[in-house]
Amino acid sequence: MALRIAVLDDYQNVALKLADWSKLGSDVAVDVFDTNLGSEDEATAALAGFDVICLMRERMALPASLIQRLPNLKLVNVTGARVRVIDFDAAVARGITVCHTYAGDSTNATPEVAWGLILASARHLAQEHQRVRDGGWQASIGTMLGGKTLGLVGLGKLGSRMAHIAKAFEMNVIAWSQNLTEERAAECGARRVDKETLFREADVVSLHLILSDRSRHTVGRNEIGLMKKGAIVVNTSRGPLIDEAALVDALNAGSIRAGLDVYDVEPLPGNHPLRGAPNVTLSPHLGYVTQEAYELFYRDIVDNIIAWREGAPVRVLAAPEKP
Repeated sequence: MALRIAVLDDYQNVALKLADWSKLGSDVAVDVFDTNLGSEDEATAALAGFDVICLMRERMALPASLIQRLPNLKLVNVTGARVRVIDFDAAVARGITVCHTYAGDSTNATPEVAWGLILASARHLAQEHQRVRDGGWQASIGTMLGGKTLGLVGLGKLGSRMAHIAKAFEMNVIAWSQNLTEERAAECGARRVDKETLFREADVVSLHLILSDRSRHTVGRNEIGLMKKGAIVVNTSRGPLIDEAALVDALNAGSIRAGLDVYDVEPLPGNHPLRGAPNVTLSPHLGYVTQEAYELFYRDIVDNIIAWREGAPVRVLAAPEKP
């Protein structure tokens, strides 16, 4: 019987083109799912017969309850090295190995999307694009970035790249995070400020934090209320860093603008209020979605499966003890 492999959430239908799956041999069957399996019941019905599941980042979770409903599952591959949506204890208890791929270089990819959202928000590019497509002409007035202040919430690998690019726009850069020092900020060409000062002074706020219990709702009603009228908040990190209900209220009130690549629930539900909110530019979690990253992801997945079949799994996140 063929080894059955499920490649999940391949929205662009590119997985089979970006790696040499023939290396796995003729005794495998690879099925690609190009839409999200939105519920646990749907995932169970679709995946119960598969031996190997290949996840695209955190697009689908593998909690213990789902793992227990997949009797044939023996190997899970996840793209990237950091994952919060797999119950590793449940996987190990079931004798399932979990492997990862290299994360790829997001140092450029995600900041490039962040700057795209900043520019689109500042100059209303999405709305004006649609007006031209619909036969109309300009109806908005944009704002310049030069001379304005960029506020970075988080100044790690991605935040520091944002600070570097901001200098090309001749922007002032301020930064805050709970552990940020003045010395680290200065190294990145930024000025460390406290949280309230950042939200009061920034014309653009960009978030670059890892989601945790401590960082959840870092941007809440209080922070949004401190922002200048017409200021822009951009999130390319994780949706729950912002209080989504508070953000929707502020957008509808016209007090701020936003550029969002991430959301509390993904894919964004069809009836979600953000889809109809004014003053916001939306993109469907494109930060890491590049040709270069995907080629690396799928190449590593194929190599992971080969190594696992040979009894010497590589890039292991969790594995049952050998008897």
